[in-house]
Amino acid sequence: MASVQESVDVDVPIRTVYDQWTQFESFPQFMGGVESITQIDATHTHWVTNIDGVKREFDAEITEQHPEERVAWTSTSGEAKHAGVVTFHRLADDKTRVMIQIDWEPEGLVEKAGAALGFDDRQVKADAKKFKEFIESRGTETGAWRGDVPRPS
Repeated sequence: MASVQESVDVDVPIRTVYDQWTQFESFPQFMGGVESITQIDATHTHWVTNIDGVKREFDAEITEQHPEERVAWTSTSGEAKHAGVVTFHRLADDKTRVMIQIDWEPEGLVEKAGAALGFDDRQVKADAKKFKEFIESRGTETGAWRGDVPRPS
């Protein structure tokens, strides 16, 4: 299992940052390798990725979500086995820290070599920077979903 952690401080209020992060269908605008995400219902998404010419499709389930605190998910089908959590931390009225942790199972020689060489770390770092630029340049979210998904017992 491979794991990467990244954090980025954005000059936007926590509510705006959190609301934007819940707009999964906007991820291709700032996440490299993500072609599309379709929101199926409140807790299920379908992803299409294309990373270095390797196209994958998978479903993911939001396993925990609390407004302005955290969003956690895990893949439920498809080849790409992964899980992640994003937490949101208010630093000031107009400054928020976004912390991202993603765990995944690299498949095949190319992915295992890429993980070993740190390519995945660089991709997450680049995506965090693109998210910062995306939300700061807009100044407002493209939408919001403020439902609460409790952690399964």
